[in-house]
Amino acid sequence: MRGIGLLHQLVGRIGLVGDIDDAVHVLQTHLPYHESDHVLTLAYHALCGGTCLQDIDRLRNDAAVLDALGAARIPDPTTAGDFGRRFEEKDVRGLLDAFDRTRRRVWAEQPDAFFDLAILDADGTIVETAGRSKQGQDITYDGRWGYHPLLITLANTGEVLSLVNRPGNRPSHKGAAAERTRAGVLCREAGFRKVLFRGDTDFSQTERLDGWDAMPHVRFLFGYDAKPNLVALAEELPATAWQRLTRPDRYAVATTTRQKPADIRDGIVRDREYETLRLQSEDVAEFAYRPTACDREYRMVVVRKNIARTKGQRALFDETRFFFYITNERAWTPAEIVFSANDRCHQENLIAQLKGGVRALSAPTDTLASNWAYMVMTALAWSRKAWWALMPPDTAGRWQGRHRDEKRQVLR
Repeated sequence: MRGIGLLHQLVGRIGLVGDIDDAVHVLQTHLPYHESDHVLTLAYHALCGGTCLQDIDRLRNDAAVLDALGAARIPDPTTAGDFGRRFEEKDVRGLLDAFDRTRRRVWAEQPDAFFDLAILDADGTIVETAGRSKQGQDITYDGRWGYHPLLITLANTGEVLSLVNRPGNRPSHKGAAAERTRAGVLCREAGFRKVLFRGDTDFSQTERLDGWDAMPHVRFLFGYDAKPNLVALAEELPATAWQRLTRPDRYAVATTTRQKPADIRDGIVRDREYETLRLQSEDVAEFAYRPTACDREYRMVVVRKNIARTKGQRALFDETRFFFYITNERAWTPAEIVFSANDRCHQENLIAQLKGGVRALSAPTDTLASNWAYMVMTALAWSRKAWWALMPPDTAGRWQGRHRDEKRQVLR
């Protein structure tokens, strides 16, 4: 719980309390709590390791926490649960808008280079439920009961720009285009010069591509299913169209290279003659492609993975697999397109932190809307961490490099 006082000071500095109280009106009276008190209680509960609403009681009885917050008391778990059940969709939208007003003030303090490019990632994730009476839950694609929230995140900082709760049977891309556009408008109004939409194959909504391409500030980069017609086009490319894809080292050796220890697992696999797939090399190429739902052609970047299949010490045969990426970014090389698309995997780490770190992606209440509100309020804990990381100065001078390193370290 150390540091909660510092984060509470940040809340006062960036005007978050006023933004929440101006945008959200679900309480008829404010005796003694305002909407911001409930929202911040849930966010602090997440920051302090709370795993369920009942854990709020620990904060209420911790004198050090109350002193750090400058509060005589905070809402109890029952009151917090009742607060969430008051929310409807318009109220959750108001809460998201309040957070957007706050984040724009935080962004306004960043250096000019911060606004070169906003990278927006989208993905869905399953939030499993145990209760049989939770409204809005449904059967997921793998047979579980739960919800399927959609997240739009800013890859630059790890902030959650949009979070929409959905029944468990909804496909990943359902509603993603509208939420992505909303987040893109936010970034443009905040001063970002370009916006890049990224997503996996589920989010390559081709009926939207022409509209986004018509916006001069919007770029998109989506994974694309390896359909037979695309594989045939890739196989027909001449040998001169392919270039070897060389990936950068994961890290730089600071001292001297050490000898790698023996790979115990590899030895066991070989001795027992299991079949294995080993990547031998990667090549990259591109060609123009117009999806059926589009009127324009776009760049289709393709990665050819050359894979060796072995069994024990015997080589069986080689196989080739293709991975496709569609984009309207014309300035980047094919390799840069591939590396940017691969970087989207960092969103999986962010979602894991939202699930297992601050536990924002859970469903402790009884309706789709109230659980949506809970997810948005507790996800504020993660976004607030990003805001705190962005607040150290980044001015020119002898400490500029150090300040930038501190920001990157906390954001990660």
